[in-house]
Amino acid sequence: MKTTVKTSEKRVKSLRNISVIAGLVLASAFVFQNSAWSWGGAETAVVIPAPAHDEPAGTSHSETAVFAGGCFWGIQGVFQHVKGVTSAVSGYAGGDAQTASYEQVSGGDTGHAESVKVTFDPTQITYGELLHIFFSVGHNPTELNRQGPDTGSQYRSAVFPMNAAQAEVATAYIAQLNTSKSYSDPLVTKVESNAHFYPAEAYHQNFLNDNPDYPYIVVNDLPKIKDLEKVFPGDYREKPVLVTK
Repeated sequence: MKTTVKTSEKRVKSLRNISVIAGLVLASAFVFQNSAWSWGGAETAVVIPAPAHDEPAGTSHSETAVFAGGCFWGIQGVFQHVKGVTSAVSGYAGGDAQTASYEQVSGGDTGHAESVKVTFDPTQITYGELLHIFFSVGHNPTELNRQGPDTGSQYRSAVFPMNAAQAEVATAYIAQLNTSKSYSDPLVTKVESNAHFYPAEAYHQNFLNDNPDYPYIVVNDLPKIKDLEKVFPGDYREKPVLVTK
């Protein structure tokens, strides 16, 4: 772990009693969160149908989308390994500019969610396909205000459409997944209108890539990259597209 990383305040302070199995796999991590102990661990990928409705084909080679699905380290890492994505930036969405900082957002009362702004080429990958990955391997969309060891509204499942077409696709896809009962529980993902995005602090950018041995990453996020390669082999790229810092 780099000394330049501020040891990510609450998450780093939360990790305790790390044990390693066979010197390779971190089997368990106690996580102190909101005054309670909680087990860490990656959410299991779910194989789900692709969206029946997607954005119409266009000629633009650049479009943006904003997704929130728990800690932004893992969501950013997943999209950085997706073909057609040209940028994935960790940040905050859902609240105001004056509260868009990690220290404030971590309190859970700013309205912000830890989010990732994805810039992509629609001629290579569509918005619907990004949603497919987001719901399948990116996070568990049935967990309300939590993902893995992290709890609070800042870790909620949400999409922030950048236009009416994205809102229509996201809304229809959530309804499709609920109707098909792709999950054992209903999706709690909200389609939210406050899509203004604020980039997170520099030490959060590329965190998964820069800190592959960091316990939180090993337990919660690296399995998502493996799931992406396994479930979406045609969309996976080994070399991630990184944020320039």
